[in-house]
Amino acid sequence: MGLTIGRRLLFAATCAGAVATVYAAQPVLAEIGADLRVPDAELGWIVTAGQLGYLAGLALLVPLGDLVDRRRLITTQLVLAAAGVAVAAVATRAWLLLAGVGLAGLFAVVVQTTVAYAAALATPADRGRTLGTVTAGVVVGILGARVAAGALAAVAGWRSVYLALATLLLALAYLVRRLLPADPRAEPASYRAVLASLGGLFRERLFVTRGLVALFLFASFGTLWSGLALPLAAPPWRLGTAQIGLFGIAGLAGALGAARAGRWADRGLAGPVTGGALALLTGSWLALGQASWSLWLVGAGVLALDFAVQVVHVGNQHALTAAHPDRTSTVVGGYMIFYSLGSALGAAATTTAYASAGWRGSSILGAAFAGCAVLAWLAGRARSAGGPAGRVRSAGGRKAAGPVAVSCAPRSPTAS
Repeated sequence: MGLTIGRRLLFAATCAGAVATVYAAQPVLAEIGADLRVPDAELGWIVTAGQLGYLAGLALLVPLGDLVDRRRLITTQLVLAAAGVAVAAVATRAWLLLAGVGLAGLFAVVVQTTVAYAAALATPADRGRTLGTVTAGVVVGILGARVAAGALAAVAGWRSVYLALATLLLALAYLVRRLLPADPRAEPASYRAVLASLGGLFRERLFVTRGLVALFLFASFGTLWSGLALPLAAPPWRLGTAQIGLFGIAGLAGALGAARAGRWADRGLAGPVTGGALALLTGSWLALGQASWSLWLVGAGVLALDFAVQVVHVGNQHALTAAHPDRTSTVVGGYMIFYSLGSALGAAATTTAYASAGWRGSSILGAAFAGCAVLAWLAGRARSAGGPAGRVRSAGGRKAAGPVAVSCAPRSPTAS
């Protein structure tokens, strides 16, 4: 069954709305802290609560997509995510806000259920194009949430951000229920068997290689977006929050340009395109490292980095869903565990690097993560070229690649 343009756009909008629940708090943390009397040192827990819920959902909820009707599952998860952000919107205590954000994060993994369902419905000839469109929706949600939340909060306060999200998620749930096809399961399996299948993926070379690439890829991405505001707000620029937010538009333009990556994958060009994108990712840090004297170079670096990240991300998902068309939810959920860990690693490491060596240290760190992604990709290609000697048999009986061990610890920011 193919997908119409309207359905692809609905999938993309669903992803954008769901992922926004995890990132909407970032531009309004100061307002939340002032309203609920949360100390500055503890504000990070608001974002962390959503990320922890998301990580739990990747392992526990996304595999359900290989068991039940995904249309019904997406609808239910959107409604429950809406309930979470509604709780956050009316919270009068910090613990209640954390509970609401954590609940919303848990069910925001509807993003991965949606990506997997879109890949399953697409024909092999247009799977890449479909994944490119849906992934563009994810990027719009991540970057657009920051811009929209800041603007809405300036007009109506931080609670309006969560109320608007709750309304959007409920509207999307209604549209999904009405416009997407049902997804009956011909071969029902047990939840325990699906979780065991998820564990088995970590013994497959293709999965581990693409997962390691994603881990370092999004560590580099997290290094940029969790640390860029620091040099821009510092001398000589002293930019305000709204001005810093404009760099998100450059990132959005780059990421949306990468939607074409799916078409390249459909044409069998995923290998060379991924290699080129990883080289671009590494090179982008040469421009990003010039934040002390050129905002134009920073803008160009942001555009290049986001383009490269999304090209590789789409290629990874295309390869994995093509290899496992019978369990797209499980393989996408497992892959996104690497994504989540990488994002958290980059976010945590960049502030430490900045404190010890300034933005130069953060830039070296981001470039080191990008270099590790290149090495993981090259190691995977080298093993694949080695032929049958390097292959192991997966639990399902098909030949699959064995795990690739890549040791790539980034240099200390002070090492150069």
